[in-house]
Amino acid sequence: MLALTSLTLSHFRSHLRAELHLDGRPVAIHGNNGAGKTNILEAVSLFSPGRGLRRASAADMVRRPEGLGWKLKAVLQAPDQAYEIETWSDEGAARQVRIDNKASNQIALGQICRVVWLVPVMDRLWVEAAEGRRRFLDRIALSFDPSHAEATLIFEKAMRERNRLLKDQVRDAAWYRVVEAQMGAAGHRIHSARRAAVQRLEAAQDTAETAFPTAQLELVQSEGEMPTSEADLVQALAEGRMRDMAVGRTLVGPHRSDLIGTYARKGIAAKECSTGEQKALLVSLILANARALAASEGAPPILLLDEVAAHLDADRRAALYDEICALGAQAWMTGTGPELFTELGSRAQILEIGDLDGVSQVVSE
Repeated sequence: MLALTSLTLSHFRSHLRAELHLDGRPVAIHGNNGAGKTNILEAVSLFSPGRGLRRASAADMVRRPEGLGWKLKAVLQAPDQAYEIETWSDEGAARQVRIDNKASNQIALGQICRVVWLVPVMDRLWVEAAEGRRRFLDRIALSFDPSHAEATLIFEKAMRERNRLLKDQVRDAAWYRVVEAQMGAAGHRIHSARRAAVQRLEAAQDTAETAFPTAQLELVQSEGEMPTSEADLVQALAEGRMRDMAVGRTLVGPHRSDLIGTYARKGIAAKECSTGEQKALLVSLILANARALAASEGAPPILLLDEVAAHLDADRRAALYDEICALGAQAWMTGTGPELFTELGSRAQILEIGDLDGVSQVVSE
């Protein structure tokens, strides 16, 4: 079991203070638009590495007009033990983490808590620019390997330094060797983690009986092919310096990758599918991610599904809820009305979010 058994929000977004007591079942949250439902999901997402499901800065999460900073506390029940976790930001400063009353970091969060989410902005995944699909795949890779975030940060920092040299028309090879060695090592780790994530997703889809369509996935490069080893990537960077100098940026590496999806049964590219089919393919990948993690970690991740019910018909909603409950996952789901969660019955905790003078209020039903 991996679940939050308590959650406290203080001065976070629209919530002045909220205390939630949970029993491990899925959590269905309903209320009017703007009441603060997604803010609770965002709070849960911050118990994993990164900037959360909105990718917001710590300063943007503080409740206005007070602007005092914010704090989140939770008890996480993991398969091996329970953890007391706190994460907070003082007056917009970088967020801090404490686990069992000891100062910690976000990588440590990823080692004890896996959180996977699907939010409405991701509905355009198959038709938006490749950057969004890389970010989506990196979150999945991170759920399998918390060190993936470190490799990404190292690569991006080294690439910024290399791009600065390129724009300054620096031709001395000695200036490039160190950053290209860093890019080669980190870039190969990133590409390997992404390929492994794709393989695990496809395997989890192929072995499951599900009401959702399966997606064939392919990791491709915008130009040419990704070098297959660290040494090959370092060599490709060295050989491409003059070409890259002409355009002022690096043209080879994992930052040029793209994730291509195909609706397997129909053989249609995901970007050409209907809006409903694209949503169903996304749900299928999130469920596959959860199944793969359950198989490897002994427990499914915490799932955050924002407004997912509104985009599915009654049969698909029922199928989704059945799969979540069969997995034993604590899924946090939002919707505008309780009727969207009728098929869950007593299998979920139901929370209503209201608004009183601009302050979000949580009521347990």
